[in-house]
Amino acid sequence: MDVFTLTRGRAPLVVSMPHSGTALPPGLADRLGEAAGSLPDTDWHIPELYDFLDGMGATVIRANYSRYVIDLNRDPTGSSLYPGQATTGLVPTTLFDGTPIYKDGDAPDEDEIEQRRTDYFDPYHRALTETLMATRMEHGHALLWDAHSIASEVPRLFEGVLPDLNLGTNGGESCDRMIERWAVKAMMDHEEYASIVNGRFKGGFITRAFGRPSQNIHALQMELAQSAYMSEAPPWTLDPAKADQLRAALKDVMKAALDAAKSLYSGEVK
Repeated sequence: MDVFTLTRGRAPLVVSMPHSGTALPPGLADRLGEAAGSLPDTDWHIPELYDFLDGMGATVIRANYSRYVIDLNRDPTGSSLYPGQATTGLVPTTLFDGTPIYKDGDAPDEDEIEQRRTDYFDPYHRALTETLMATRMEHGHALLWDAHSIASEVPRLFEGVLPDLNLGTNGGESCDRMIERWAVKAMMDHEEYASIVNGRFKGGFITRAFGRPSQNIHALQMELAQSAYMSEAPPWTLDPAKADQLRAALKDVMKAALDAAKSLYSGEVK
């Protein structure tokens, strides 16, 4: 199986889905503990939720393998994205709730971790880099949207219930302020959802590594509370009515970000 699936579009919008994959390489499933076997920390149904992207002309890069193989949204050096807060690593060994992923003695060693980085992390990031460069060359700028979701309650990672829509721009550093402002306004206009910008999730490694406003590449991360569109209990079923409503909000926020970028680069700054 390919490491990722890439679908090219015509707009300056590139959408990354690094955590929606569920494939495992041969033999890995046998090493996972019972709690990890159903891949509970997957960003479930993200490709289905964003099924409107073709109509927006987006280029989409989607990981095919599970985040338990390697986490494509972590710093490959091992540096924590959220110092002082609980998180998981480049090759996770615990679930979000702290439960071990692997059976005793089956966790990967340093050599295996490095091999996974070579086999899975590097190809995805190389393709994303090339895609963003090509998009910027064609349009003069590129807008990267990193699409994620997580259970609405994960006490080890955050207190209470997560807002429905969590927009991250690394504190305003990964995209132009106007793009952030227009996206936040569109998000807040959907009063049916609890929303926040740069809260618990400010953007992972992808947002921080690729967001370079000075180089005309702008990155935003959207972390969705899974309760907004699906059942949070196994088998994690998509709720069609909730999903339809959420799609409308996501499309509005993405369109606002794109419109802001278009205005910024056409000189029509408002």
